[in-house]
Amino acid sequence: MSKILVIGSLNLDYVIDVEEMPKIGETIIGNSIKKVPGGKGANQAYAIGKLGGDVSMIGAVGNDDAGKILINNLKNVNVNTKGIEIIDNEVTGQAYIHVNKKGENSITVISGANSLVDKELIDRNINLINDAEYIIMQFEIPLEIVKYVKEIAISKGKKIIIDPAPAVKNIDKDLYQGSYILKPNELELATLSGKELNNIEEYKTELIKMQSNGVNQVICTLGEEGCLHYNGEEFKKFDCKKTKVVDTTAAGDTFTAALVISLSEGKNIYESIDFAQKAASITVSKRGAQSSIPSRDEI
Repeated sequence: MSKILVIGSLNLDYVIDVEEMPKIGETIIGNSIKKVPGGKGANQAYAIGKLGGDVSMIGAVGNDDAGKILINNLKNVNVNTKGIEIIDNEVTGQAYIHVNKKGENSITVISGANSLVDKELIDRNINLINDAEYIIMQFEIPLEIVKYVKEIAISKGKKIIIDPAPAVKNIDKDLYQGSYILKPNELELATLSGKELNNIEEYKTELIKMQSNGVNQVICTLGEEGCLHYNGEEFKKFDCKKTKVVDTTAAGDTFTAALVISLSEGKNIYESIDFAQKAASITVSKRGAQSSIPSRDEI
Protein backbone atom coordinates (compact mmCIF):
# COMPACT_ATOMS: atom_id res chain seq x y z
CA MET A 1 0.00 0.00 0.00
CA SER A 2 1.35 3.43 -0.99
CA LYS A 3 1.50 6.34 1.44
CA ILE A 4 -1.01 9.18 1.03
CA LEU A 5 -0.66 12.79 2.13
CA VAL A 6 -3.55 15.22 2.48
CA ILE A 7 -2.76 18.93 2.59
CA GLY A 8 -5.75 21.08 3.40
CA SER A 9 -8.31 22.48 5.77
CA LEU A 10 -9.58 21.51 9.21
CA ASN A 11 -12.91 22.96 10.35
CA LEU A 12 -15.28 22.34 13.19
CA ASP A 13 -18.69 22.12 11.52
CA TYR A 14 -21.88 23.46 13.09
CA VAL A 15 -24.59 21.43 11.35
CA ILE A 16 -28.01 23.10 11.52
CA ASP A 17 -31.04 20.98 10.66
CA VAL A 18 -33.81 23.04 8.96
CA GLU A 19 -37.00 22.35 7.04
CA GLU A 20 -36.09 24.79 4.25
CA MET A 21 -33.09 27.02 3.54
CA PRO A 22 -33.54 30.58 4.84
CA LYS A 23 -34.22 33.19 2.17
CA ILE A 24 -32.62 36.62 2.11
CA GLY A 25 -34.06 38.67 4.99
CA GLU A 26 -35.85 35.67 6.50
CA THR A 27 -35.52 34.36 10.05
CA ILE A 28 -36.29 30.67 10.54
CA ILE A 29 -36.32 28.27 13.48
CA GLY A 30 -33.84 25.38 13.20
CA ASN A 31 -34.67 21.90 14.41
CA SER A 32 -31.26 21.06 15.92
CA ILE A 33 -27.57 21.86 15.86
CA LYS A 34 -24.56 19.54 16.15
CA LYS A 35 -20.82 20.13 16.30
CA VAL A 36 -19.09 17.73 13.89
CA PRO A 37 -15.40 17.54 12.88
CA GLY A 38 -15.02 18.64 9.25
CA GLY A 39 -13.05 20.64 6.71
CA LYS A 40 -12.45 19.18 3.28
CA GLY A 41 -8.85 18.25 3.99
CA ALA A 42 -9.59 16.70 7.37
CA ASN A 43 -12.62 14.85 5.96
CA GLN A 44 -10.47 13.27 3.28
CA ALA A 45 -7.68 12.34 5.70
CA TYR A 46 -10.22 10.94 8.17
CA ALA A 47 -11.91 8.86 5.47
CA ILE A 48 -8.61 7.41 4.27
CA GLY A 49 -7.64 6.56 7.83
CA LYS A 50 -11.00 4.98 8.58
CA LEU A 51 -10.73 2.90 5.40
CA GLY A 52 -7.34 1.58 6.51
CA GLY A 53 -5.01 3.78 4.45
CA ASP A 54 -1.51 4.93 5.36
CA VAL A 55 -2.23 8.66 5.55
CA SER A 56 -0.66 11.83 6.94
CA MET A 57 -1.99 15.38 6.98
CA ILE A 58 -0.47 18.86 6.75
CA GLY A 59 -2.61 21.78 7.94
CA ALA A 60 -3.18 24.27 10.76
CA VAL A 61 -5.57 24.79 13.66
CA GLY A 62 -5.90 27.40 16.38
CA ASN A 63 -4.82 26.85 19.97
CA ASP A 64 -8.39 26.21 21.08
CA ASP A 65 -10.79 23.41 21.97
CA ALA A 66 -11.95 23.05 18.36
CA GLY A 67 -8.39 22.39 17.21
CA LYS A 68 -7.90 19.73 19.87
CA ILE A 69 -11.16 18.04 18.87
CA LEU A 70 -10.14 17.91 15.21
CA ILE A 71 -6.64 16.55 15.83
CA ASN A 72 -7.85 13.91 18.29
CA ASN A 73 -10.56 12.80 15.90
CA LEU A 74 -7.97 12.19 13.17
CA LYS A 75 -5.72 10.32 15.59
CA ASN A 76 -8.65 8.02 16.41
CA VAL A 77 -8.46 6.61 12.86
CA ASN A 78 -4.65 6.47 12.80
CA VAL A 79 -3.98 9.60 10.72
CA ASN A 80 -0.43 10.88 11.22
CA THR A 81 -1.09 14.42 12.52
CA LYS A 82 2.52 15.56 13.00
CA GLY A 83 2.14 17.92 10.03
CA ILE A 84 -0.82 19.77 11.64
CA GLU A 85 0.55 22.85 13.38
CA ILE A 86 -1.18 24.66 16.26
CA ILE A 87 -1.15 28.45 15.82
CA ASP A 88 -1.52 30.77 18.80
CA ASN A 89 -3.84 33.79 18.64
CA GLU A 90 -5.86 32.33 15.75
CA VAL A 91 -9.16 30.45 15.73
CA THR A 92 -9.59 27.02 14.22
CA GLY A 93 -11.51 27.00 10.94
CA GLN A 94 -15.29 26.78 11.23
CA ALA A 95 -18.15 25.90 8.90
CA TYR A 96 -21.86 26.63 9.37
CA ILE A 97 -23.93 24.10 7.44
CA HIS A 98 -27.67 24.31 6.87
CA VAL A 99 -29.16 20.93 5.91
CA ASN A 100 -32.78 20.87 4.71
CA LYS A 101 -35.32 18.05 4.79
CA LYS A 102 -34.19 16.88 1.32
CA GLY A 103 -30.62 16.42 2.55
CA GLU A 104 -29.38 19.40 0.54
CA ASN A 105 -26.90 21.74 2.17
CA SER A 106 -25.49 25.25 2.03
CA ILE A 107 -22.19 26.03 3.73
CA THR A 108 -20.46 29.15 5.03
CA VAL A 109 -16.78 28.66 5.92
CA ILE A 110 -14.64 30.80 8.24
CA SER A 111 -11.05 30.00 7.24
CA GLY A 112 -9.31 30.88 10.52
CA ALA A 113 -5.98 29.03 10.85
CA ASN A 114 -6.45 27.42 7.42
CA SER A 115 -5.55 30.74 5.82
CA LEU A 116 -2.16 30.63 7.57
CA VAL A 117 -0.89 27.49 5.86
CA ASP A 118 2.18 28.99 4.19
CA LYS A 119 5.40 27.98 2.43
CA GLU A 120 7.33 27.82 5.69
CA LEU A 121 4.82 25.38 7.18
CA ILE A 122 5.07 23.23 4.05
CA ASP A 123 8.88 23.34 4.10
CA ARG A 124 8.95 22.27 7.76
CA ASN A 125 7.00 19.16 6.77
CA ILE A 126 8.74 18.37 3.47
CA ASN A 127 9.53 14.86 4.73
CA LEU A 128 5.83 14.01 4.49
CA ILE A 129 5.81 15.05 0.83
CA ASN A 130 8.95 13.00 0.20
CA ASP A 131 7.39 9.88 1.75
CA ALA A 132 4.02 10.00 -0.05
CA GLU A 133 3.13 8.63 -3.48
CA TYR A 134 -0.29 10.34 -3.64
CA ILE A 135 -0.91 13.92 -2.49
CA ILE A 136 -4.46 15.30 -2.21
CA MET A 137 -5.27 19.02 -2.03
CA GLN A 138 -8.38 21.22 -2.08
CA PHE A 139 -9.01 24.98 -2.28
CA GLU A 140 -9.76 25.74 1.39
CA ILE A 141 -6.12 26.74 1.96
CA PRO A 142 -4.39 29.60 0.08
CA LEU A 143 -4.24 28.84 -3.65
CA GLU A 144 -0.62 29.95 -3.89
CA ILE A 145 0.22 27.13 -1.46
CA VAL A 146 -1.67 24.60 -3.57
CA LYS A 147 0.46 25.68 -6.54
CA TYR A 148 3.66 25.69 -4.46
CA VAL A 149 3.09 22.15 -3.21
CA LYS A 150 2.02 20.94 -6.64
CA GLU A 151 5.24 22.14 -8.25
CA ILE A 152 7.40 20.60 -5.51
CA ALA A 153 5.51 17.32 -5.64
CA ILE A 154 5.58 17.00 -9.43
CA SER A 155 9.34 17.60 -9.42
CA LYS A 156 9.59 14.64 -7.04
CA GLY A 157 7.42 12.37 -9.21
CA LYS A 158 4.38 12.38 -6.91
CA LYS A 159 0.79 11.87 -8.08
CA ILE A 160 -1.32 14.94 -7.34
CA ILE A 161 -5.09 14.77 -6.87
CA ILE A 162 -6.80 18.17 -6.79
CA ASP A 163 -10.36 18.54 -5.52
CA PRO A 164 -11.11 22.13 -6.66
CA ALA A 165 -13.55 23.07 -3.92
CA PRO A 166 -14.62 25.70 -3.27
CA ALA A 167 -14.26 26.44 -6.97
CA VAL A 168 -12.82 29.76 -8.13
CA LYS A 169 -13.77 31.72 -11.25
CA ASN A 170 -11.12 32.64 -13.81
CA ILE A 171 -8.68 30.20 -12.27
CA ASP A 172 -5.14 30.01 -13.65
CA LYS A 173 -4.70 26.61 -15.30
CA ASP A 174 -1.19 26.51 -13.81
CA LEU A 175 -2.91 25.71 -10.52
CA TYR A 176 -3.92 22.23 -11.69
CA GLN A 177 -1.62 21.68 -14.69
CA GLY A 178 0.40 18.51 -14.24
CA SER A 179 -1.95 16.92 -11.71
CA TYR A 180 -2.73 13.22 -11.95
CA ILE A 181 -6.47 13.62 -11.27
CA LEU A 182 -8.67 16.73 -11.17
CA LYS A 183 -12.04 16.02 -9.51
CA PRO A 184 -14.68 18.78 -9.66
CA ASN A 185 -18.38 18.21 -9.19
CA GLU A 186 -20.77 19.59 -11.82
CA LEU A 187 -21.22 22.96 -10.07
CA GLU A 188 -17.48 23.37 -9.57
CA LEU A 189 -16.90 22.44 -13.21
CA ALA A 190 -19.25 25.24 -14.28
CA THR A 191 -17.49 27.75 -12.02
CA LEU A 192 -14.06 26.74 -13.30
CA SER A 193 -15.26 26.99 -16.90
CA GLY A 194 -16.84 30.40 -16.28
CA LYS A 195 -20.20 29.51 -17.80
CA GLU A 196 -23.45 27.68 -17.14
CA LEU A 197 -23.41 23.99 -18.01
CA ASN A 198 -26.70 22.17 -18.57
CA ASN A 199 -26.06 18.65 -19.86
CA ILE A 200 -23.57 15.82 -20.23
CA GLU A 201 -22.32 17.00 -23.62
CA GLU A 202 -21.44 20.40 -22.19
CA TYR A 203 -19.68 18.70 -19.26
CA LYS A 204 -17.68 16.62 -21.72
CA THR A 205 -16.54 19.69 -23.64
CA GLU A 206 -15.15 21.26 -20.46
CA LEU A 207 -13.50 18.03 -19.31
CA ILE A 208 -11.71 17.80 -22.66
CA LYS A 209 -10.42 21.36 -22.20
CA MET A 210 -9.16 20.64 -18.69
CA GLN A 211 -7.47 17.41 -19.69
CA SER A 212 -5.80 19.11 -22.66
CA ASN A 213 -4.42 21.74 -20.26
CA GLY A 214 -2.11 19.16 -18.74
CA VAL A 215 -4.22 16.98 -16.43
CA ASN A 216 -3.76 13.23 -16.73
CA GLN A 217 -7.40 12.35 -15.93
CA VAL A 218 -10.54 14.27 -15.00
CA ILE A 219 -13.47 12.95 -12.95
CA CYS A 220 -16.63 15.04 -12.61
CA THR A 221 -19.05 13.87 -9.93
CA LEU A 222 -22.70 14.47 -10.79
CA GLY A 223 -24.60 13.84 -7.56
CA GLU A 224 -27.44 11.38 -8.04
CA GLU A 225 -26.44 11.04 -11.70
CA GLY A 226 -23.15 9.34 -10.79
CA CYS A 227 -19.89 10.58 -12.30
CA LEU A 228 -18.08 11.05 -15.60
CA HIS A 229 -14.45 10.07 -16.23
CA TYR A 230 -12.19 11.24 -19.07
CA ASN A 231 -8.62 10.10 -19.65
CA GLY A 232 -7.82 11.95 -22.88
CA GLU A 233 -9.03 9.11 -25.08
CA GLU A 234 -12.51 8.10 -23.95
CA PHE A 235 -15.35 8.97 -21.60
CA LYS A 236 -16.91 6.52 -19.17
CA LYS A 237 -20.11 7.27 -17.26
CA PHE A 238 -20.66 5.62 -13.87
CA ASP A 239 -24.18 5.41 -12.49
CA CYS A 240 -24.83 6.40 -8.89
CA LYS A 241 -25.36 3.73 -6.23
CA LYS A 242 -28.98 4.37 -5.26
CA THR A 243 -29.68 5.23 -1.63
CA LYS A 244 -31.92 7.45 0.50
CA VAL A 245 -30.26 10.87 0.72
CA VAL A 246 -30.22 12.31 4.24
CA ASP A 247 -27.27 14.76 4.05
CA THR A 248 -24.80 15.31 1.20
CA THR A 249 -22.12 16.87 3.43
CA ALA A 250 -18.70 15.18 2.90
CA ALA A 251 -19.94 12.97 0.06
CA GLY A 252 -17.41 14.47 -2.35
CA ASP A 253 -14.64 14.18 0.22
CA THR A 254 -15.49 10.54 0.82
CA PHE A 255 -15.45 9.91 -2.93
CA THR A 256 -11.99 11.46 -3.29
CA ALA A 257 -10.60 9.60 -0.29
CA ALA A 258 -11.98 6.22 -1.34
CA LEU A 259 -10.78 6.75 -4.91
CA VAL A 260 -7.21 7.42 -3.80
CA ILE A 261 -6.98 4.66 -1.21
CA SER A 262 -8.18 2.18 -3.83
CA LEU A 263 -5.52 3.43 -6.27
CA SER A 264 -2.90 3.19 -3.51
CA GLU A 265 -3.83 -0.47 -3.11
CA GLY A 266 -3.09 -1.17 -6.78
CA LYS A 267 -6.64 -1.07 -8.19
CA ASN A 268 -7.19 0.47 -11.63
CA ILE A 269 -9.07 3.74 -12.12
CA TYR A 270 -12.40 2.11 -13.00
CA GLU A 271 -12.33 -0.20 -9.97
CA SER A 272 -11.37 2.77 -7.81
CA ILE A 273 -14.23 4.93 -9.08
CA ASP A 274 -16.70 2.12 -8.39
CA PHE A 275 -15.35 1.80 -4.84
CA ALA A 276 -15.58 5.58 -4.39
CA GLN A 277 -19.19 5.61 -5.59
CA LYS A 278 -20.14 2.98 -3.04
CA ALA A 279 -18.43 4.86 -0.22
CA ALA A 280 -20.09 8.17 -1.13
CA SER A 281 -23.52 6.53 -1.35
CA ILE A 282 -23.20 5.50 2.30
CA THR A 283 -22.04 8.96 3.36
CA VAL A 284 -25.16 10.66 1.97
CA SER A 285 -27.36 8.28 3.94
CA LYS A 286 -26.12 9.75 7.25
CA ARG A 287 -25.90 13.21 8.78
CA GLY A 288 -22.71 15.18 9.37
CA ALA A 289 -19.24 15.29 7.87
CA GLN A 290 -16.74 12.86 9.43
CA SER A 291 -19.54 11.24 11.44
CA SER A 292 -21.10 10.04 8.15
CA ILE A 293 -17.97 8.50 6.61
CA PRO A 294 -18.22 4.69 6.32
CA SER A 295 -15.85 1.95 7.41
CA ARG A 296 -14.40 -0.61 5.03
CA ASP A 297 -16.82 -3.22 6.41
CA GLU A 298 -19.82 -1.01 5.62
CA ILE A 299 -18.71 -0.60 2.00
